[in-house]
Amino acid sequence: MSTSSRYPFTAIVGQDDLRLALLLNAVSPAVGGVLVRGEKGTAKSTAVRALAALLPPVRTVEGCRFSCDPAAPDPGCPDGPHPVDGPGGERPARMVELPVGASEDRLVGALDIERALAEGVKAFEPGLLADAHRGILYVDEVNLLHDHLIDLLLDAAAMGASYVEREGVSVRHAARFLLVGTMNPEEGELRPQLLDRFGLTVEVAASREPDQRVEVVRRRLAFEDGPAAFAGRWAGEEAELRERVAAARALLPQVRLGDGALRRIAAVCAAFEVDGMRGDLVMARTATALAAWAGRTGVAVEDVRRAALLALPHRRRRNPFDAPGLDEEKLDEVLRDAAADDPEDEPPTPPGGQAPEEPDGGDDDGPGPDGGGGGRPDPGDGAGDGAGGLPPQRTEDSGAPAPEDAPEALTGAEPGDSGGGTPRPASAEQQAVAAGEPFRTRVLSVPGLGAGAAGRRSRARTERGRTTGATRPEGALTTLHLTATVRAAAPHQRARGRSGRGLVVRRDDLRQATREGREGNLVLFVVDASGSMAARRRMGAVKGAVLSLLLDAYQRRDKVGLVTFRGRAAEVALPPTSSVDAAAARLQSLPTGGRTPLAAGLLKAHDVLRVERLRDATRRPLLVVVTDGRATGGPEPVALAARAARLHAAEATASVVVDCETGPVRLGLAGELARELRGTAATLDELRADALTGLVKDVTDHHRARRAA
Repeated sequence: MSTSSRYPFTAIVGQDDLRLALLLNAVSPAVGGVLVRGEKGTAKSTAVRALAALLPPVRTVEGCRFSCDPAAPDPGCPDGPHPVDGPGGERPARMVELPVGASEDRLVGALDIERALAEGVKAFEPGLLADAHRGILYVDEVNLLHDHLIDLLLDAAAMGASYVEREGVSVRHAARFLLVGTMNPEEGELRPQLLDRFGLTVEVAASREPDQRVEVVRRRLAFEDGPAAFAGRWAGEEAELRERVAAARALLPQVRLGDGALRRIAAVCAAFEVDGMRGDLVMARTATALAAWAGRTGVAVEDVRRAALLALPHRRRRNPFDAPGLDEEKLDEVLRDAAADDPEDEPPTPPGGQAPEEPDGGDDDGPGPDGGGGGRPDPGDGAGDGAGGLPPQRTEDSGAPAPEDAPEALTGAEPGDSGGGTPRPASAEQQAVAAGEPFRTRVLSVPGLGAGAAGRRSRARTERGRTTGATRPEGALTTLHLTATVRAAAPHQRARGRSGRGLVVRRDDLRQATREGREGNLVLFVVDASGSMAARRRMGAVKGAVLSLLLDAYQRRDKVGLVTFRGRAAEVALPPTSSVDAAAARLQSLPTGGRTPLAAGLLKAHDVLRVERLRDATRRPLLVVVTDGRATGGPEPVALAARAARLHAAEATASVVVDCETGPVRLGLAGELARELRGTAATLDELRADALTGLVKDVTDHHRARRAA
């Protein structure tokens, strides 16, 4: 993308935290990258792409595919060795995008196994990690990337090198880059272990201020009408910001991180119970970069505070239902206590003995986006603070979502409650009941061998896992089965004129290893929310059980969906998604009451599964029906429910009926429903991991018996 067609970084309206986090990583790549979380249409990708133009140009060794620096070439470069201060050139810093559907070979590079075995040649084609060396690696929708690719990506970012190992042949090359990931939390969360590997995190949202929204639209339309002209109007501010980034980089080695600042960092991480030491390290690097950005050689208390707001929110998540964020009042209290314990902190000293420059100081007088006048927008419009449209200091907003946005699944709060007020009255529809405490559930799996997306639930053929056999490769060879290859080549050695120089291997002898691992499934919950479920306060236990299954689905990398039925109809409360916290929020606010249209719920689930099979035929479904088995309303409700269940059975959909019936007298209707589904039934107690041991075996045996019949 040319500079003239890229939206200028300084023209971005608002998003102060996002711009600051990106700039701090440009000043100090050791900070560890940025994870940008937020709804769609909030300039996440625009800001990342615009950052590349602010990075200094890169000097590279002439002809090196791995962008080695002529002044300090990588001694292990596959294209090397290179002489120090050898011939080189200069190019702009790259921004490399990693597609969500990229293969492992595309990311780390492809080693030609066929040539390595047959010719003894180590032929290596660099991947995206090599292209991004000394630049930016951008992963849009990083939460949708396969887990093993995320592991490779973050390992390379942490070590500054990429390793490719294939059947005893290895290649290593430098891979130091600024890692930026963007994601929409509605599409699913990253694991806490992976969140921890990103240096900083930023929550972004569209402004609710009409004036700021108007300014966003005005600038965007002006850019689309004439990208080159629009970029030209912001060229001065871009040049100023580029110079400031370079100056901060040059100043960074002189910044001193005193013992007082280190004690404050340690106190904050301990007070917020941050796991491990990566949070402390990232905070230290971020505070140092903030001081350099402000033109100071000492780290101030405000640097530590802001570093905490950027580096710690995502490190405090313990499960997918925890909202990211940091309690700023508690943060200020911890910093005050740390200051009281260390009153002799030295004040920061600016270079040359001058007064420290405030990062948000300066006058805002840049060109407007509408092509009219040449004046800068008013500072109140959120366009930037002044010194070249730089992010202003954070004052109130920590980037954490408002309390009302936090999932209520683990809080016990009643939806609709406003600070302990009187609950709203309910007639036929009762108010929502809080979920009970979640627990560790038994493993429910889909029988057979699938081929869906990598996960941790059901058996499947995968790219990673234990080797179970070998086949002839279809297309490029990715994983060699060495024993099978040798076995295939051995009978032909005499005809190939082998003369004691080793095994002669040809292309036809190569065998691809087949591997078996685990896949993620689509777990579709069909929840009975009728009046009978509200009897004897059953709904709290039911929601607790479903919440437990949702936690299990999160850990096993499943997609989840939620269908509810009550009154006269069923509805899709949540279409299939990877966001289990969204499902938990919908579950928590689920009201109950009315009749039990069981057939409608099963038919709605059938429609959802039919559409999902068209979208992704490889992801196998698991139907979890949570009900007491009663069916009321309309003519012949029980017969209609049985016919709807047989539709699922005819398509061999794996199913489990969670029997919610309680009390001394039980009708056993849930068991009848499970038989019509050709699935299995389990009580709420049997869902617990420490309960009966035969549940999964029952699910498998039902389907094996059906296939045998």
